Amino acid sequence: MNLSQDELRRAAATSGLSSHQADLLWETLRSNSTNEGKPKFDAANVAYYLGALIVIGAMGWFMNKAWEQLGGLGLFAVATGYAAGFIWAGRTLWDKHALRIPGGLLFTMAVCMVPLATYGIERWLGFWPASDPGSYTNFHPLINGSWLIMEAATIVAGVIALRFWRFPFVTAPIAYALWFMSMDLADWIGGHQMTWNEKAMISTVFGAVMIAVAYLVDLQGKSDDFAFWGYVFGLMSFWGGLSAMDSNSELGKLVYCLINIALIFYSLVLRRRVFIIFGALGLFGYLSHLAYRVFQDSILFPVVLSFVGLAIIYVGFQYQRRRVEIERSFRARIAPHIRGFIPARALDD
Repeated sequence: MNLSQDELRRAAATSGLSSHQADLLWETLRSNSTNEGKPKFDAANVAYYLGALIVIGAMGWFMNKAWEQLGGLGLFAVATGYAAGFIWAGRTLWDKHALRIPGGLLFTMAVCMVPLATYGIERWLGFWPASDPGSYTNFHPLINGSWLIMEAATIVAGVIALRFWRFPFVTAPIAYALWFMSMDLADWIGGHQMTWNEKAMISTVFGAVMIAVAYLVDLQGKSDDFAFWGYVFGLMSFWGGLSAMDSNSELGKLVYCLINIALIFYSLVLRRRVFIIFGALGLFGYLSHLAYRVFQDSILFPVVLSFVGLAIIYVGFQYQRRRVEIERSFRARIAPHIRGFIPARALDD
């Protein structure tokens, strides 16, 4: 049913509502109607994202060495052909509001063709920033300074795509390329085979920087969630590097546990579930270390740990029952000078 604002005001007056209340209701209805093109968890959107990931994987992670037979120029032609087709289809769907999600995914898929196209040109010209990295199948699993131009081109293409089509998922290949670039850049600058701890340290530092950037984007309070993928890949890099570091010190492992507990706390403050996922994994890893190394011969440790787990479940149950009341109370206690450091989205009821 189509309803104008004047009709809503007249209906509100008949029902005893004030004009101010009618205007508030109108704004709520209008804001809800503009969210139709935003991602939501239903069968159609699951199919959209799953299909996009399969295409991206087919032309990236799951490519085999047989494609090398096409030669550099052939790979460039295939990648640019795919990208052009995706952009054409994406533009067709983008102008139709209800189909913006598949349209935006097509633009993202086009950006994901850029590293293959760039690789094709480099293979054709025989130009590499470092040594020949081998086939394109090595791009994702191996660290090599020769991937830098491919990653830089992907970032530039992603930024250009965002300039014309503001679709949050386009930030995913940008964040992914930045993550890989942090390791490949270190390999290129260092000029030597890095140790495991050096790689882990670089990954940790870069992940922390990416999380900080995503946080600054989150503070802007935009309706489209451009910070999400920055948090995801930032946490993958930060937590992955932190977890991979070799530490023979129990104090170092305790610090690792405390950092993961802090991630769980930040998930509550920022209302970002991705933080609690990584924090919980890290905490479980530390408890596993205690069980299999520190208290391996203790009969009481599993019993005590079981009670701790049950206590956490009970706390979670109580939180679920009184979630709205607890979160409102928590946000009400936040000092005014601290509120400016919390994204507006996390302070909304």
